[in-house]
Amino acid sequence: MLDVAMEEEEGDGDIEGKEEELNIVKGKRPIVRDNIVTAYAQNYANSRRENCKPQLKLSGGLYGKNLFAGYDKKYTAIEVVAFWVSKKQWYNYTSNSCASDKVFGHYIQVVWKNSNKLGYARVKCNSGSIYVICSYSPLGNYIDERPY
Repeated sequence: MLDVAMEEEEGDGDIEGKEEELNIVKGKRPIVRDNIVTAYAQNYANSRRENCKPQLKLSGGLYGKNLFAGYDKKYTAIEVVAFWVSKKQWYNYTSNSCASDKVFGHYIQVVWKNSNKLGYARVKCNSGSIYVICSYSPLGNYIDERPY
């Protein structure tokens, strides 16, 4: 995992210039930071500042999303993405299924074949925890479709 310094309490400063590392995760399929998708992510993160528990329901929005909340340190973008990618261990590509009692949707969204734009935002919550959202365009993670 890359050690990326986090100097900001919120925003997307620690993902700036890290698209190359994210492309390695995506298997060389390019992903770029997009200002419109980033603005969406920042607005969403700001709206969750009061209650920073990730909502585990489909958003029905324009973008795919991954959510993360952490309590014990200041998480960098690369650390958060690495956490989502760690779910790969439970994904079986051949059967396009997940190990019993495990969740792999975060991994699937990170590597989704058609997602090529990224928005990332982080806020410090009123509780002191850190809340992170990555938004992806076009959205992916469709049931019964393989990610790549």
